[in-house]
Amino acid sequence: MAGISLLVSQVIPDMATLSDADLVDHARMGDERAIRTLVQRYNRRLFRSARAILRNDAEAEDVVQATYVHAFTHLETFRGEAQLSTWLTRIALNEALGRVRRCRPSVGLEEIDMTARPGCGEVLQFPNSLTVADPETEFSRSETRQLLEKAVDRLPAQFRLIFILRDVEGMSTEEAASHLGIKPETAKTRLHRARKMLRLAIEKQLAGSFVSLFPFDGERCVAMADRVVAQLRVI
Repeated sequence: MAGISLLVSQVIPDMATLSDADLVDHARMGDERAIRTLVQRYNRRLFRSARAILRNDAEAEDVVQATYVHAFTHLETFRGEAQLSTWLTRIALNEALGRVRRCRPSVGLEEIDMTARPGCGEVLQFPNSLTVADPETEFSRSETRQLLEKAVDRLPAQFRLIFILRDVEGMSTEEAASHLGIKPETAKTRLHRARKMLRLAIEKQLAGSFVSLFPFDGERCVAMADRVVAQLRVI
């Protein structure tokens, strides 16, 4: 029995334990489990990145789905020079910025402002985590999170993006700068200004709350994998 169990574990590896490179190899062979694992691994980062530009939940989810479909149908172009997370994030940022440009021709990242336009992003409330705490605690967390999210949404785009990538997503300054195509020094300056803007607005509510911003987990995370796999099947 031990030999059979070992053989099975070798043939059907635990996808969650595999590296991105190994998962990409499996995905290139059409392994649906690898695709689902990668989708769930990077849902939150891509959602946060797209929403930093669009400020709209539904549009950001559309961008995430489009990003995965593009990525998984063009895996032959991924050579591994950059990390998979970097490659995926760049696709998502380009897709999100493309949607803004379709609403406002010639717009660039620096010109995205805080004005909400129909179909071009607006300030919406983010869904809470599906994990239920006691009502009083959950209400307090929800109120704080909504306050923070509104404050982040009001930041000018160049400051909002660097804040999302650095303080919410936890990237290094160098990694965030690479994603945005700017110098690390510029990233540091923008991050400093973004933090100052937020601190002036909600100084007492900031500490220790960034980790809970913009959740994309639970059923939403799994559902994204289902939609991506379904769309890939018809391509």
